Formats: sequence, structure tokens, C-alpha cells
Amino acid sequence: MIKNISIGLLVLALSSSCVSKKIYNDLENKFADLKKENKNISDENSDLLRANNQLEVYRDGLTADLSKLKAELNKLKSDYAAAQEKFKVLQDSYAALEKNSSDALQTNMKKNRDLLSQLDEKGKALSIEQERLSKNAQRLQELENLIAAKEASMKKLKETLSNALNVFEGKGLTVEQKNGKVYVSMENKLLFNSGSYAVGSEGKKAVIEVGKVLGDNPEIAVLIEGHTDNDSYAGSGPIADNWDLSTKRATAIVAILSENKNINKQNLTAAGRSEYAPLGSNSTAEGKAKNRRIEIILTPRLDEIAEMLNEIN
Repeated sequence: MIKNISIGLLVLALSSSCVSKKIYNDLENKFADLKKENKNISDENSDLLRANNQLEVYRDGLTADLSKLKAELNKLKSDYAAAQEKFKVLQDSYAALEKNSSDALQTNMKKNRDLLSQLDEKGKALSIEQERLSKNAQRLQELENLIAAKEASMKKLKETLSNALNVFEGKGLTVEQKNGKVYVSMENKLLFNSGSYAVGSEGKKAVIEVGKVLGDNPEIAVLIEGHTDNDSYAGSGPIADNWDLSTKRATAIVAILSENKNINKQNLTAAGRSEYAPLGSNSTAEGKAKNRRIEIILTPRLDEIAEMLNEIN
């Protein structure tokens, strides 16, 4: 959508210098709305990343709780064994006290009944706790298995992408796996000319290869981020600034991926990050080159994990 509006603005600018102020203002307003929508999408992605981190912290907390519950269970077992030993002593005492007076016998019988009642309550509490711990341990194991399966799946996806893109090795393209996600990073020298958001032929080949892999993994969420260095945009035409340029470049990659009919378009998100997520120092030419890039971030679905966390108590 952003790309279509931008091209329209360029055609209008080139074809006539007499465009009415109303039309121009309308186009500017639409473009501002699209920039706001892009920022909202970027913020939403940040919220999702924070939510994923909170889920991981919650899982670690559950693991710690399970260890604590196991320790409490062991204490309950120890208390139960000690109570049984006391009960045995009382039984022996009861046998001896049968020879004593009726009052003493009644007193001891009441103590025995009270002790039996306490033992019964502790036994029930122990049984309930064991059942709860067993269920939580099972769900926690299932959760760990699911997370491991997701990580294995993303590792396989990373290997598949690396194999598909090995021809671009040394041309500014890298593939890595971190934080449960796969990152495909492409420097601008592979994709764009300076100040342009038109993808070159070599870069388009790389994006198409990424699209082939994504077409075989329709459940993967795909975030395309555009990044720049901190040099202010000095060109003219339909590009306003680095925010605008990074967004248009991300959208250009989405357009190429969208040509693949096997890719679920609902899973595609384009975002411009401008100069605010650098990889290197902008004080060196090498650092600036690293910062001028497109990142394709692949994230597995987390619905099952969130649902399973809700079931653990």
C-alpha cells in the first residue's frame, strides 16, 4: 500500500507541477496515516517480544516452584512417617494402659482417636498434593517438550535457509538463530542503491530464495525491518527521511515475498526502524555498512505455549 502511494506521488510529481493543493494535502495526510500505522505495528511487535520474554520468565518461575513443591512434598512424607511412628508408640501404650483404670483408658483412647484423625487429614493432604504435583510436572514436561520442538524446528529452518542462501555468502547476507527466532540479515549493498528502495536483481534473487523456504513454513510469523545509518537523507522526491526510506525498503521486500502464492500474507509485517537499532558504530564506514540493512525475523507460533502455561497451576 505504501509503495503504491509513493509511486503515485512520484508519477504526479514528474508528470505535472500543477497538482492541486487539495490533492497534494490529501496524499500527504494518507501518507502520514500510513507512517503512524507502521509505527503502531512496530510497537505491537515490541509488545509481542516483551510478552515472549515474560512467558520465558514465567516458565523459569514454574520450574523453581516445582522444585519448591517437591521439597515440601518430601517434608510432608517425613512428617507422615514420624506421625506413623508416634502412632505405633501410642498403640503399644494403649495395650499397656488396658490394665489401668477406666478414666486413664478413656483419656488414652481419646488421644488415639485424635491422632488417627490427624493422620487421616495429613494422608489426604499428602494425596492431594501428590496428585497436583504429578499433574503440574506432567504439564511442565509437555511444555518443555513443546519449547524444545519449537527450537528444533527453528534450528532446522535456519539450516534450510543457510543452505538455500549459501550462494550469497560473502555478499552481505547472514543467517543466525537467537532468542528462539531466526534472523536473515541482508546489507543494503546486496539489495539497494544508495538512497533507493528499488531492489536490485541480485538482491531480488536472495529474497525469492527466502520466500521459497517461507512458503514451506506457512505458520511462521515474518517481520521485515528496514534499517539505516545515522546519515540524514539528502535526496529529493517521494522519500521524506530515514524513517520513510527504511519503511519503503521493508515494504519493497514484502512486495517480493508476496509474489510467492504459498506464503501466508497475514504473517507478513513490514516495519521501518530508521537509524535506531544499529549493529555497529556509525563513526566508521564499516559500522555504517552493517547498519544499512534489511532484517527478516522469523518467529514460531506461541499460541500453544501460552495456552499450556494457563493450564499449569
